[in-house]
Amino acid sequence: MAGTADEFAIRVRDLVVGFGRQIVLDHLSLDVRRGEILGLVGASGGGKSVLMRTIIGLIPKRSGRIEVMGVEIGGTQTRRTQATAAKWGILFQQGALFSSLTVRQNVQFPMRENLAMSQSLMDEVADAKLEMVGISPEDADKFPAQLSGGMTKRVALARALALDPAIVFLDEPTSGLDPIAAGDFDVLIKTLQKTLGLTVFMVTHDLASLNTVCDRVAALADGKIVAIGPMRELFRSEHPWVKAYFHGKRSQMLQPQEK
Repeated sequence: MAGTADEFAIRVRDLVVGFGRQIVLDHLSLDVRRGEILGLVGASGGGKSVLMRTIIGLIPKRSGRIEVMGVEIGGTQTRRTQATAAKWGILFQQGALFSSLTVRQNVQFPMRENLAMSQSLMDEVADAKLEMVGISPEDADKFPAQLSGGMTKRVALARALALDPAIVFLDEPTSGLDPIAAGDFDVLIKTLQKTLGLTVFMVTHDLASLNTVCDRVAALADGKIVAIGPMRELFRSEHPWVKAYFHGKRSQMLQPQEK
């Protein structure tokens, strides 16, 4: 994993995470380059979401080192860690919108928690973020229960972008969407990544998303990253799990695209 520290948005070294006697991540190492979309794949229950949540500080590590934007996460420099957390946005698997808040209020929530802004300015910024993800001002006054699955994901993405983050973490962003909505969401992610210069860390099992959106893909098996690179390289991997995943019946119709 060569390269300078400035080249990477996220650096993970020898990370160990476990629950009780079960070790989920076993001396895992991973680099995420600035400005790339990295897709993370692995077996169900294999630790994909655990890795993402450990990087953002929601799950404690047993040992190892995590750096985000050059700042160690989970170390003793609490204020620096909190300042770094303001530089990332998170879209959880089901959107995790607050049901009692309107769409606009959901997007404004990170602003209220982290910034001193007038209500009129928050309204203006929230509407701009919603427009960015394809949500109209008329829909901004709706509540989450009134939204379709695709709209819920778009609102959650707008909230993740509320503080103009450098990094966006996406946990199964197309899960539960029909193929058309999932394809539209993939296009949206790629467009925003290019427009805003984002680094995107995306946990997914969606082969179509991996093929069309990701610059590189990392495969997690046996608690470690066992393969990483563009899709065409993972198709050539000889690791048993990677080979089974990328050469199974559901993947036969997909051919890795040149980036």
